Amino acid sequence: MSFTLTGKLVVAISSRALFDFEEENRIFESSDDSAYMKLQLERLGEAAQKGVAFPLVKKLLAFNEEGEQRVEVVILSRNDPVSGLRVFRSAEHHGLHLERGVFTRGRPPYHYLRSLHANLFLSANEDDVRATIDAGFPAARVYPESSKTAESHPNEIRIAFDGDAVLFSDEAEQVFQKKGLEAFVDHESKKVDIPLPPGPFKPLLEALHRLQRSTSENGMRIRTALVTARSAPAHERAIRTLMAWGIDVDEAMFLGGLSKSEFLREFEPDFFFDDQTGHCQSAASVAPTGHVVSGVSNKPKN
Repeated sequence: MSFTLTGKLVVAISSRALFDFEEENRIFESSDDSAYMKLQLERLGEAAQKGVAFPLVKKLLAFNEEGEQRVEVVILSRNDPVSGLRVFRSAEHHGLHLERGVFTRGRPPYHYLRSLHANLFLSANEDDVRATIDAGFPAARVYPESSKTAESHPNEIRIAFDGDAVLFSDEAEQVFQKKGLEAFVDHESKKVDIPLPPGPFKPLLEALHRLQRSTSENGMRIRTALVTARSAPAHERAIRTLMAWGIDVDEAMFLGGLSKSEFLREFEPDFFFDDQTGHCQSAASVAPTGHVVSGVSNKPKN
């Protein structure tokens, strides 16, 4: 019988995002893939430790019930197929029901996201994340050293998003960086009734919104938050944009330059997505964090 991913929340994830393969990766970077493959094969019977995105994946899969599969998690990795054996064995050891994987042995894996109907790609490889976003899919570079807080609320997934260049386009961020805060506020006040163009993570927010409205017999819930440096009066355009999209967020934090990390510590997200490395580095000390390599702040330096 054929299987379809249509209508499901599909998360593609690299092996380093799901498991702690940092030691193995250092071998890969210091030698070649043959040494890496040899080490992974030698450790085939040794389950890898949980990585930064493991708790989030475990919670997402808890939305699946007998006869109703709402979430699909697929391994999408630059690993070779032999190393992929350890990934699947590690997943089985830790009680993750994963059935599908694509292993490309060094080739950029984002080409397969369209076939997977993916709503999100999590990877530790910045080049892969950048290429994925350029191809039109939500993606983030995980910080493997991030704090893992996802076990704090076992029946609730909490996702926090930055606004500009993440949920929304970087239109307003470009004004801020070129002309400063006063011009930014003026720009947003004049365009308050015009929805912001979508950013790379709008499709993920939409997919989470659909999942949020589904009924889960095991009590799983989703809680979302907008955590942004915007403040009044620039906050209004952000809210009106979400209203125009027909999407609710449960919490919104308009911080006007305050440190996001302290507020994230209180919200306790399973993952936080931001486009600016400074915010990501600060947030990683309190929550699992993904760098969204998009927008004016992430233009390649000439």
